[in-house]
Amino acid sequence: MSKFIYLLSPLVKEGTVSLPMIGFQLVVAEVDLSDCDILMFTSKQAVKSAEVLNPKWKEIPCLSIGSATTKQIESLGGKVVYQPESFYGKVLSEEIVKRFRDKHILYLRPKEVSFNSKAFLASKGIMLDEKIIYETQCKTYDKNKKPKKNAVIIFTSPSTIHCFLKNFTWDESYTAVVIGEATKEYLPVNANYVVANTPTINACVEKAKQI
Repeated sequence: MSKFIYLLSPLVKEGTVSLPMIGFQLVVAEVDLSDCDILMFTSKQAVKSAEVLNPKWKEIPCLSIGSATTKQIESLGGKVVYQPESFYGKVLSEEIVKRFRDKHILYLRPKEVSFNSKAFLASKGIMLDEKIIYETQCKTYDKNKKPKKNAVIIFTSPSTIHCFLKNFTWDESYTAVVIGEATKEYLPVNANYVVANTPTINACVEKAKQI
């Protein structure tokens, strides 16, 4: 008997039960881009938020984390000058040090992030400014929406884990599929989990179907 697969992202994917955990809200009215050489994006939502706040972001070269982020940048007319091979925070920051040591980078980011890129890069002499432009908000569910026993649950960010645990208690029969190494650190202690082969939602769904 196949297990129920719950996807906690706002996206809807065939073969999964949609249970989105987060919504998004802008936290600034505008963003000044005048002093930066490179923009850094780590999510589709950050790109969408930048488009609302200052459409001139497209005139600045972009450092993009993740294929979905790159597609969002390019679909809105932006230019990606670098998309790193690794998506793990520390490895990513080391690559930025090698390639952009003489550049002024502006990281347009959510309120909560899973790795402190600014502190790491500062220790290596890289100037990284951060601007928080949006935040995630937890959705609220009745207890009858709790995933069934033995469910496979796909977590696409630390925020989805946080919001899930605000709504429901963790059941030891669950198996988590996490989108990356940083996200797994936020799982409940002793949770059964696997990490997707690549940090995309499609890869998470494929991994979940193999369980």
